[in-house]
Amino acid sequence: MNTTVKPKPINKQIKLNKYKYIMSRTDTRGFIQYANNYFTEISGYSSSELIGANHNIIRHPDMPKVIFKLMWERLKNGQQIHAVVKNLSKSGEYYWVTTKFDIKRHPFDNKIVGYLAYRQAASAKTVKIISEFYDKLLSIEEVNGMEASEKYLRGYLEEKGVTYDTFIDDIIDNNSVMKGFFKAMGRFFKNR
Repeated sequence: MNTTVKPKPINKQIKLNKYKYIMSRTDTRGFIQYANNYFTEISGYSSSELIGANHNIIRHPDMPKVIFKLMWERLKNGQQIHAVVKNLSKSGEYYWVTTKFDIKRHPFDNKIVGYLAYRQAASAKTVKIISEFYDKLLSIEEVNGMEASEKYLRGYLEEKGVTYDTFIDDIIDNNSVMKGFFKAMGRFFKNR
């Protein structure tokens, strides 16, 4: 059992290589089973610190809890989801990623056995838009709890006439690197 203490966040961003991806595999409860080398490099944690730890080891306190609630609901129901996430490294520095998930199923009974997440650097434009939105959700959570934040999120999406997926896809810079990355990762992991 991993007992790593979360670091205190500092206001320093880690610049990610937009051509590299961070990858991890978790079980259905979010415990890390695999982390690629870029994940260990960026997070600052060794493989031995990450493997067996809950993925929330890198959760930044600036992230609204409602986003993770939505993410886990979708994944547990076997539904894909894109997300833009601010993560916390062991040093206390932060980094923004765009995450795509692959749902891993047992080959015989098709039950969900885990999740593969692959992430790439979020663009400055995406971060600007989503961080302002997340600040709003977080302030609602701090005053009135996650349920109020979730109601605001659903109301916001209804007002815009979009789904969560459309909202996220619209704010992610769909440059050729990002499109190519997610397309290639989807093909690669589909057969695993």
